Amino acid sequence: MRQLLRREVEDLKSQRDKQLAAKDQQISSKDRQIDHLTKLIDQQQQLQLAIVAENRQLKEHVQKLSGLLEPSSTTQQQQSNDKDDALSNSSNTRHGKGKNDEKNHVVYEKQKRMHKNKPNKSWWHFW
Repeated sequence: MRQLLRREVEDLKSQRDKQLAAKDQQISSKDRQIDHLTKLIDQQQQLQLAIVAENRQLKEHVQKLSGLLEPSSTTQQQQSNDKDDALSNSSNTRHGKGKNDEKNHVVYEKQKRMHKNKPNKSWWHFW
């Protein structure tokens, strides 16, 4: 009878050991999955940070380019104004001063107001 009890105890211990080994394997498998997912999350976060940094650089570059374009349009406008001034000066010398000066000044003021009120539809102003 004692031997029978010992055999049952040993069988129970063996079953318990097998169950513990199976649980250890499950835990190890879950740990590997967690490690893999953690690495994937880290990679995704690094990619997002890189994208944010690249977007920031692109935005700065676009702002620099828009800054370069605005003075060139101002230069073109100034050249246009210089031509208008030259034309008005030559007409003033032929016709005398007075009415032409007033007309030129009124036209200039109207153009200036129109330029201020004109919405800027340049693509870089959407940023």
